[in-house]
Amino acid sequence: MSARLWTVSLAGLLILVSLLSLIIGPTAFSIAEISNGLLGRGDANIQTIMQDIRLPRALLAAIVGAGLGASGAALQGFTRNPLAAPGLLGFSACAALGAVLALYFDFNALITPAAIGLALLGALAMTGFSRRKPGASGLVLAGIGIGALATAVTGLVMNLAPNPWALSELVYWLMGSLKNADLLDVAISGPLTLVGLTLLCLSGPALRVLGLGEETAQSLGISVARTQALIVTGCALCIGAGVAVAGAIGFVGLFVPHILRFLTGPDEARLVPLSALGGAIFLVIVDTLIRATSGPGTPLYLGIVTSLIGVPFFLWLAWRQT
Repeated sequence: MSARLWTVSLAGLLILVSLLSLIIGPTAFSIAEISNGLLGRGDANIQTIMQDIRLPRALLAAIVGAGLGASGAALQGFTRNPLAAPGLLGFSACAALGAVLALYFDFNALITPAAIGLALLGALAMTGFSRRKPGASGLVLAGIGIGALATAVTGLVMNLAPNPWALSELVYWLMGSLKNADLLDVAISGPLTLVGLTLLCLSGPALRVLGLGEETAQSLGISVARTQALIVTGCALCIGAGVAVAGAIGFVGLFVPHILRFLTGPDEARLVPLSALGGAIFLVIVDTLIRATSGPGTPLYLGIVTSLIGVPFFLWLAWRQT
């Protein structure tokens, strides 16, 4: 199947699952009621459910999933490491640290800029530390180190939480969830993720050549440093925007590109946009199932569910590499 046909198919599937996410829920509505609710007509309760709960969650799940999927594909292509993912290289940890600091100091309005700012700061630090050894190996080593530092500082902040309620707020936020999603979150994270996705897609042609090796790519005129800058900045924007509105959600960027690589082939240039669509589809489906099955006393967190799905895949992948 051609890349264009895969893109059209996945885009159509994304539209379908997004529409189903508006239909599926604890309360069933007819198509007419859903349409009226989205257009601001009819029953006020249905309008509230559609406009304030289901629509923002579907849109935000698609945005966050797209950023995670594309980031994972770009990092795997650049490092030529099938285990590379935003969580492994520290992007998620830096963004989470920024949001946790904002929560700790009770600056809730600054969660988004703090998460994105720390993600960009982490990306700048990775670039700086890897400058002596540009390329995949330098980025991986710098990313793992900075991610470990960010995780340790996050743990320190949680250890210093002034009371159990403040600690529980931090813990629950780190589990990842879209239950408080609103259209403002969509308006904030959407443009930032779009810019990040654009940068990642621009790196696609270089990723295709880098598959031949860094020395070969440089001999063909590919700038490894420029490609690294595009990927690091794009990942920081996508992951920072996603973590700011949804908390920490792991493993999406790991297994979605692998599944699509198996289905569509190893062309990294087309895998980045396809992984964006695949990540969006996956997260919309998972969040819809969570919203439909979670009761008031048994909340499920999105990050926990994606980890439960992703960890077995990660272990299987690691076992294959040994």
